[in-house]
Amino acid sequence: MRSVKEILQQKGPQFNFIAPGRTVIEAINLMKTENISYLIVRENGNYLGIVSERDYTHKVILLDKHSDTTLVKDIMSKDLPVTGLNDTADQCMVLMNSSKSRYLPVFDGMEFQGVITIHDLMREAIAEHEKHGAAPQEHHEKLMRDYWI
Repeated sequence: MRSVKEILQQKGPQFNFIAPGRTVIEAINLMKTENISYLIVRENGNYLGIVSERDYTHKVILLDKHSDTTLVKDIMSKDLPVTGLNDTADQCMVLMNSSKSRYLPVFDGMEFQGVITIHDLMREAIAEHEKHGAAPQEHHEKLMRDYWI
């Protein structure tokens, strides 16, 4: 499977950033407008965390907080596992599965490079299996057996 660097190069630059002091409703509106499930939280160009739809449901809706007064910094995920540019998609799948995370921030040393998502990895796995001529049912069974069970 391809490296994280290759996957990020194919994705292109990421522009889904938000500041930690913005309100949750602003974050949700931006996600809706851009049709994405997460935003990268940055301040002064530095990566701080990720805020996702899941953060919103678990930390705002289910706790009966208000989206217009709760700040992104209060609900963002800060302690996600990270990966590097030379790691493979396979390694990312194992890390995601073991940590029950859907997003992996990517760093080159201390420099933030982007995010690998569960959707990126699913596309990689499907492309890899198609490259080897596996049938759709075989794809599903192998993916479930190797990564998600």
